[in-house]
Amino acid sequence: MNASAQIELAEWMAKFYADPLGFVLYAFPWDTDPALQIVPLTAPYQRRFNCRFGPDVWACEFLDELGAQVKQRNFDGVHAVDAIRMTVASGHGVGKSAMTAWIVNWIMSTRPFAKGIVTANTAEQLSSKTWAEISKWAKKSVTREWWKISTGKGAMKMCHVDHPESWQVSAQTCREENAEAFAGLHAADSTPFYLFDEASAIPDAIAEVAEGGLTDGEPMFFKFGNPTRNSGDFHRCFHGQRHRWICRQIDSRNVAITNKRQLQQWLDDYGVDSDFVKIRVRGLFPSLSAKQFIATADVDAALGRELRQEQFNFAPKILTCDPAWEGDDELVIGLRQGLLFKILRVIPKNDNDIHIANILARDEDEQQADAVFVDAGYGTGIVSAGTTLGRDWTLVWFASAAADAGCLNKRAEMWKLMRDWLKSGGCLPDDKVLYADLIGPETVPRLDGKIQLESKQDMKRRKLASPNRADALALSFAAPVTNKAAADFNQRSREQAIRGHDPFARF
Repeated sequence: MNASAQIELAEWMAKFYADPLGFVLYAFPWDTDPALQIVPLTAPYQRRFNCRFGPDVWACEFLDELGAQVKQRNFDGVHAVDAIRMTVASGHGVGKSAMTAWIVNWIMSTRPFAKGIVTANTAEQLSSKTWAEISKWAKKSVTREWWKISTGKGAMKMCHVDHPESWQVSAQTCREENAEAFAGLHAADSTPFYLFDEASAIPDAIAEVAEGGLTDGEPMFFKFGNPTRNSGDFHRCFHGQRHRWICRQIDSRNVAITNKRQLQQWLDDYGVDSDFVKIRVRGLFPSLSAKQFIATADVDAALGRELRQEQFNFAPKILTCDPAWEGDDELVIGLRQGLLFKILRVIPKNDNDIHIANILARDEDEQQADAVFVDAGYGTGIVSAGTTLGRDWTLVWFASAAADAGCLNKRAEMWKLMRDWLKSGGCLPDDKVLYADLIGPETVPRLDGKIQLESKQDMKRRKLASPNRADALALSFAAPVTNKAAADFNQRSREQAIRGHDPFARF
């Protein structure tokens, strides 16, 4: 391509700065390459671009939304704008890898001196699928002469032939120890961008470091994947962090290129509401992911329940206290009566045991509690202070032996009983933190088959908070408790019956 043609091509690319769909339909040989002629464009897109074939409908809509976000920010090349964050959870076969390739080629072709990093859940996925797809489409693009592309493992890079250091995108493995490779991605007068493929299995530490590269220029962050886990960074994009992300969930049945016969077989074999179909077909997060101990569906059901007074007022009142574990944790005081649970207090970490003991004593009196259980991990001082107040509170050691032979320790036993309580009709307050606490912990596989929950340290490594609110509920199952008032009433009734009984009356 001569210099004049190069200038003309660059001018064309500039026209697509805020039109990624227009770029995709212009840059690739849809009407001449039979391998690309799989999906006929729907009528509105055919008329708009005068093109017969192109991306599926979901992809066209995604690219149009991306263009709208670019226009909305109106980056001037000097002043940094808010990051564009877009994520897609989908079933299998919808064309996510192709989408990653189109995005990479669009950014690189329309933004001089853009810098990007691409990663995937495994090194094999990254090299043989994600990067292979990016390389394939780059070679089909009208801008293919602009790039030098390397594909060897450990050296996957696409860079401009004249500016290899300042205008490039590279592939990096997502091992946690490689997190620093995602830092320092700056392009103040252009677009720094990150793209995660199969994002559900990418460690949170990688996403955390990548966020630091979104501080200048016109930053962009894209995440694609099957929604396999109910925790972690990818899950948060659709839940706790949803307000920061443009989220799409794509059902494979609604995509033209998917294998409909295979999808129907899965539906027939597993059922439309099974977790397998939710993840692999419908693009929904599962009710219970592979290691998740408490099913999301059970927690959802408990949040929506309404109880009548007579359904729980006969039951004992059990007051619980789960002290804060570390500085950023909460101390939680909860109350369970039968099928009803509520959180009475949430207090930042407080090492004044006497102060907390006085609060707990007041709650015990106000609620007329039949028992008080305190986590022994950080609660021994609270119980000691309670003893000086004349209180008979019970310390619960989470690591102690379980009465249930199927559980590794007391913690696993209490969580198992709590899970059963949820299934049997337990009612929860509308509390987002409690919700996350309940579905967060995962099990640890054991050869003896006993239930073992991951440690709080392991949860924190997965960027999950200590589940203090859920532990406050679990503590209420530490030991059987009787309703003192009911027991006293029954005892008095028996005594009255004995006193009023005349054994010779029938004679």
